[in-house]
Amino acid sequence: MRQIAALPYTTHADGSMQILLITSRDTRRWVIPKGNRIKGLAGHRAAELEAFEEAGIHGIACPASLGRYSYDKRKRSGAAREATVEVFPLAVTGQLSQWPEQGQRELRWFPVAEAACAVDEPDLQAIIAAFRKPPRDPGRFVRMLLWFKDKQSERTGMLAWFHALMPKQGRFFEQFENHAATLVAGADALARLLKGGPDMDVHIKEISDREHEADDIIRDVLLDVRRIFVTPFDRSAITGLIGVMDDAIDQMNQTAKAIALYEVKAFPSQMQDMSALIVECARLAAEAMPLLRSLNLNATRLHDLTERLVKLEGHADILHEAGLKTLYAAAREGNPMDFVVGREIYSHLEKVTDRFEDVANQISGLVIDHA
Repeated sequence: MRQIAALPYTTHADGSMQILLITSRDTRRWVIPKGNRIKGLAGHRAAELEAFEEAGIHGIACPASLGRYSYDKRKRSGAAREATVEVFPLAVTGQLSQWPEQGQRELRWFPVAEAACAVDEPDLQAIIAAFRKPPRDPGRFVRMLLWFKDKQSERTGMLAWFHALMPKQGRFFEQFENHAATLVAGADALARLLKGGPDMDVHIKEISDREHEADDIIRDVLLDVRRIFVTPFDRSAITGLIGVMDDAIDQMNQTAKAIALYEVKAFPSQMQDMSALIVECARLAAEAMPLLRSLNLNATRLHDLTERLVKLEGHADILHEAGLKTLYAAAREGNPMDFVVGREIYSHLEKVTDRFEDVANQISGLVIDHA
């Protein structure tokens, strides 16, 4: 038996994340919203529907799954049948006041680590635990060794006095994390924008505001690169990483501007799915930034995150090509300008995912050079 499931999550302003679990109707154990595949409906779309019916939530489901887990599904006759469940991340955007299975289940938000412990299936535990891993604590002894190493590596001799006078305290890690927060907010607004509806102008303004905020951050980074004497990475690596991150939010803003210019009100499923991929890319980038503070300890996790970013960009390419084909076929029988407008929006969306692949490549370069 093949099933699909949603992994509902929300991210708070401080970067912490929570997972929504629900209880099963029969055993009352903690599970995630799941159900059978629906003919003619993509897996992540079916997962969105299950999340609505079982938990009363709606959101943005990424079309690229996180993995699969298995469990024994009990039938009413008492017999058991193995079910394989494909899990799709769902960024929750709202909670409804009424839904089909209201009152039949308990709903509770858990921190990621507690959610992993609350479910029974080992593979599902691994999927949830790997969804957002905290940076590893090197421990007091290792911190002391790193401090001693830094002291030993400081310049000595005739340049010591000059080195002592130069500014040393950069805020690069904090700036990376703040910029990643603008990517998360911008991606969320972009996905909401491509859902259509009456609040499109609000979402367009949100993206523009986040783009301006990101511009302020990159200006601070470039200023610090020039004035800070000791930097955590090569200066070119710092400017390269923040540059591709800024390109990503710029392309989100270009997408929103094109939608506003051409007054587009409805969007095909491929565009919406590309925006959902962008939401997932932004989440991964936001998780990666704090890990840069300890590259040696977090190299393996950073490799996993960058690998998924590259896979998401490949998935976006497939959606881009399929969307253009569908758009062209419709334009041949309708208005050719619809193809011109749609192709421009697709182009901007694809460039957003390309920039996230660039982010992955920049992070991989840092790991290779410094870990």
